[in-house]
Amino acid sequence: MISSRFVAFCIVVLSIISSVDAADKKPLKVFILAGQSNMEGHAHVRVIDYMGEDPKTAPLLKAMKKSDGSYRKIPNTYISYLTGEQGRLNMPNREVFGQLEIGFGNQGGRNYDKPGEKIGPELAFGITMQQELDQPILIIKTAWGGQSLHTDYRSPSSGPYVPSQNDIERGKFETAEQKRELKEKTGLRYRQMIEHVQFVLGDIKRIVPDYDPSQGYELAGFAWFQGFNDMVGRNVYPDLPKDNPGNRFAKYSEWMANFIRDVRKDLKAPKLPFVIGVMGVGGEIESMEPRQQQTHIPFRAAMAAPASMPNFKGNVFAVQTGPFWDEDLAVIDEKRGDLRQKAYLLRTENKNHENADGKMSKEDQREFLKEYEKKLFSQEELDLEARAKSNAGYHYLGSAKTYSLIGQAFAIALLN
Repeated sequence: MISSRFVAFCIVVLSIISSVDAADKKPLKVFILAGQSNMEGHAHVRVIDYMGEDPKTAPLLKAMKKSDGSYRKIPNTYISYLTGEQGRLNMPNREVFGQLEIGFGNQGGRNYDKPGEKIGPELAFGITMQQELDQPILIIKTAWGGQSLHTDYRSPSSGPYVPSQNDIERGKFETAEQKRELKEKTGLRYRQMIEHVQFVLGDIKRIVPDYDPSQGYELAGFAWFQGFNDMVGRNVYPDLPKDNPGNRFAKYSEWMANFIRDVRKDLKAPKLPFVIGVMGVGGEIESMEPRQQQTHIPFRAAMAAPASMPNFKGNVFAVQTGPFWDEDLAVIDEKRGDLRQKAYLLRTENKNHENADGKMSKEDQREFLKEYEKKLFSQEELDLEARAKSNAGYHYLGSAKTYSLIGQAFAIALLN
């Protein structure tokens, strides 16, 4: 017969073992990624192998793919991603989740019975974090295309959206219905982001099967990648008088600072490290035309400004993404624009172009454009385009290499 003393001894031993196991488990590191279409990610997996041609990204590709060409699931790294159904703004939101791998980029055209086919910054971000931390990681990502900070992601302390002079002149928010829609839209994505983070944290085991509540979790960082809609929003950020030395995008800096403070407050994480991915579409400022510089210089400065604010020193970081822009692909993209423009001019019988007299049939125009394309592009450029580019310029040319370098840079900034 087993004595009660022996049973008690076994219970003590088991509790000690359990305590040791719990102590050995590192807390789950939780990272939040949020923004608009470039945080969604528009790089198709068909261009992922191009990363292997550059020593900077070849190691990341190796972490993404096995030697047999199949895609890896990143060890001990999980993701929950909330966006519109099929990546659409006018559809209900849908969460996709699981172990981190390809497919957690833009969900447009997605067959949810199969792995997704696009990536954004999240994949290289998770890989880099896992390689450096070697412990359980959870990424909570919320992103919707075409969203602004001034309205959609507007956080509570920025108050209601105040119609600009341009809005008033256009009668944009005059009717009761327009005012109601503006009120509903203002801050909607901010609220959905916070609610989703809280929802995921309320039942982590749903996403991370091996999660043990005794190990706990730590909100370890936030990466923000957004900006295009604000950069082109002249109604919200009008040009300043020529004698005004200020930055017409100064409100972006103010609203971004409010956003950071509000996120920290709402998630009860007062020192949560932040990375601001500074819009880099178009590449380095020095390579841009003067008319482009007039917008990009002040906007990038406004995006980066919170990192220099005294209250944010040391825990808010600005990561410039312009250096990751692929200039070779940009040259090709510009030529594609020339080709589209030529097609338009032929179709509209522009007086200064080849179909001014309107005698070209549709078939004639197609044949002309085929020959024009042959003259415009070298075979080397066409080959590069096929293996490296999968989207438009405002989506960093759909380059898996660019999105991966950006994701890696976000991770490194939060690790340092």
